[in-house]
Amino acid sequence: MPTSAASSSANPFVSPSTNVSAIPTASQTAWITPIIWPNSASPLAPELPLAPKLLTAPVVSDAHQEISNSDVLSDVPATALEPIPTSVPEFIEPIERPTPAKPIPSRSDRFMRGETSDVWGLRIDRVRMADTIAAIDNMIADRIPRYVITANLNYAMLADGDAALQKITDEASLVLADGQPLVWRSRCGAAGPLPERVAGSELIYRLAEIAAVRGWRIYFLGAEPGVATQCASTLAKLYPGLQVAGVQSPPYRKLTEAEVQQQHQAIMNSNADILLVAFGQPKGERWIHENYKKLGVPVSMQIGASFDFVAGTSKRAPVIWQKIGMEWAYRMFSDPARLVPRYATNAWFLLISLLRDWNEFVNSKFDESTPSTNQTQKT
Repeated sequence: MPTSAASSSANPFVSPSTNVSAIPTASQTAWITPIIWPNSASPLAPELPLAPKLLTAPVVSDAHQEISNSDVLSDVPATALEPIPTSVPEFIEPIERPTPAKPIPSRSDRFMRGETSDVWGLRIDRVRMADTIAAIDNMIADRIPRYVITANLNYAMLADGDAALQKITDEASLVLADGQPLVWRSRCGAAGPLPERVAGSELIYRLAEIAAVRGWRIYFLGAEPGVATQCASTLAKLYPGLQVAGVQSPPYRKLTEAEVQQQHQAIMNSNADILLVAFGQPKGERWIHENYKKLGVPVSMQIGASFDFVAGTSKRAPVIWQKIGMEWAYRMFSDPARLVPRYATNAWFLLISLLRDWNEFVNSKFDESTPSTNQTQKT
């Protein structure tokens, strides 16, 4: 690649001041989309753009240099992004926005896990949405790599009988009930009821909203090409001041060793506070468990189909379907070829689990009503 100033200026997506020789070829990092923000004393500075801009030439490398937004904004075609919604979806209830917090000294004891309930082998935290945001706030303040799992019925089925996945779940700092059946089951036993469902598709909006105020940097990893970028752009438009640390949509194949190193290095160099992963279950949870300590991001989370919902490539169920716990049915009808087989296996697991629970309940009642052998002999 030529390194002259003339050749760099010929590319409208590369600043004349950029060291072109340090830029890797497109074949190396074409799926790593750089999101470059201007230097600013405050994450809420007025000059911060409302949405990250797309760069068609890869500019992520170990020798990465920043490009000012003025070098790229005028050259991004108006059709580069799909229409961005101007309002938050109706299923996201408004919450009181906190005032920007003062810097908190790094500590290792701010996050403390609370009470949990055992539901079909999963130790799920008894938290509401506000509790979840507070817990993540403390994790970020601690600056210790941790991960969060959003567990639904499908995840419970996958973890049942899978010792490795169960170990990953047990080592998570927070396990959220991202499925109404889990909440309902918790309220029918002695394990302790879960207060509410904490859906990842709602949590992603909450995190973006609070991140725009706190100055948290969010990294988006996974989903189909273009979906993660559109998701990041939409959230940045909805919540001005949101800092996007980076975007990657890796190909659906095993990455080469060089690609893995580039992927990890891009995340580590991004100074991200939150890493949102959309690799699907259980691939995302396994990937996070394998890499979260090395990457050093305070909070990593497999977020499911939330990227698609935010980007608009998939439609979430109406509020009424969500409230009656039938969101799964709406999704199944919207994509039957892919989801009918999955939900059929989920339904079978649910039936078997309920029968097993009923058998245990009946046996426990029978044991309570049957006098012991010693008592019978004394009588």
